[in-house]
Amino acid sequence: MRIGILGCGAIGSRIAKSIRCELKNVCHLSGLYDIEQDKAKQLGKELKLRNVVKSSLSDLIKNCDCMVEAVSASETRPMIRQALEAKKHVLAMSVGKLLDSQDLFSLAHQQGCSLLIPSGALAGIDAVKAASLIGIKEITLTTRKPPRGFKDNPYLRRKGINLSEIKKETVLFEGNVEKAVKFFPQNINVAATLALASSAKNKLFIQILTSPQYTMNSHEVELIGDFGRIVTRTDNVACPDNPKTSYLAVLSGIQTLKQFCQGVFVGT
Repeated sequence: MRIGILGCGAIGSRIAKSIRCELKNVCHLSGLYDIEQDKAKQLGKELKLRNVVKSSLSDLIKNCDCMVEAVSASETRPMIRQALEAKKHVLAMSVGKLLDSQDLFSLAHQQGCSLLIPSGALAGIDAVKAASLIGIKEITLTTRKPPRGFKDNPYLRRKGINLSEIKKETVLFEGNVEKAVKFFPQNINVAATLALASSAKNKLFIQILTSPQYTMNSHEVELIGDFGRIVTRTDNVACPDNPKTSYLAVLSGIQTLKQFCQGVFVGT
């Protein structure tokens, strides 16, 4: 299967390198595109690939069977739509942009292609999906990250929160998933993943905390329903290239792509 990478930042680069190494027997890298062309060119040079950098999104889509979306931009949804309209599969890493995107899932179904959502930095997403079949009464996500993971966040600047002055555990946000994704688009894709998997968006309560004592990105989930009670906690090492992203989130994208190319899905 031909894989095109949209976005050549930390996440896109790691997925591209994995395609060249761990996944080389099930797929191959057919294109790289980034609005900042130098990023795509540099990645192509690192991978020692010629003619892999594409000059436009249309060119990238034309030359792939599956597009990996790994960008952080307001126009993410139109980019995914363009690929689906061309009957290309899409692996979406910016899950927060898909929170209210039933139209895209419907389009994928109509076009006979797949819109893939990785489990991200959470454990137990298969159990969450199973629980949703009989309904979830309460669901809570508590995310803890060190201050460096929130660097340059516009919402925190508006609130007058100086991360360098925080000395103890501090609540940065409490509220619903829509606001969490809006105010922390680079930190809380897990909230959107949980909302989509649980089909209980309106019952999902989000807490985001930080402390200088935190050394990992932690996500704790609690669900209560007729099925019983589920509690999971995942302590994630930050991605070496981007402290705002958990390493497991990147690995889940790679694993989802591997399963898709092999045609084998377990607990997805």
